[in-house]
Amino acid sequence: MRVTLVTGGARSGKSRFAQERAYAAGGADVTFIATGIVTDAEMEGRIARHRADRPATWHTVDAPRDAARALTLAPSLVVLLDCLTFLVSNALFAHEQDGEDVAAAAAAREVDALLDAAAGRDGQLIVVTNEVGWGVVPEHALARWFRDAAGHANQRVAQAADEVYLLVAGVALRIYP
Repeated sequence: MRVTLVTGGARSGKSRFAQERAYAAGGADVTFIATGIVTDAEMEGRIARHRADRPATWHTVDAPRDAARALTLAPSLVVLLDCLTFLVSNALFAHEQDGEDVAAAAAAREVDALLDAAAGRDGQLIVVTNEVGWGVVPEHALARWFRDAAGHANQRVAQAADEVYLLVAGVALRIYP
């Protein structure tokens, strides 16, 4: 499976760009793997807006954990996962009480399983992620765990990717290859 990584900061245009790429590749036949979860009314609104922005014909699978399984079962050749940072965050929160090493290992397993699933399929996987390494060092330990785990996940997917795009102010810059 061809892997494309789309990264950038908050509100950089990542999701819009990734959706355009997915539509260009798969048209009406795209599987969207959603990793976000409703935690409050504001997040519920964000998820609803994202859903409304996608073509109604796209198959949406909610997979806050085990995105690899969702990818394996996806009925489409083109799959868009939005977003890797939520997948990492969900794994960290699920193992927060076990300590940083266990939580980080759980996040790494999610990423490795996703890439293994992609290697076993035909088609295209587009992965959206947040670039989290350009900010200040977070004040709280869990936030530092997240920054580190997300950075490692981004590196891992970028290493496996066929192409990587960085979005800045709505402009896509192809940074690899």
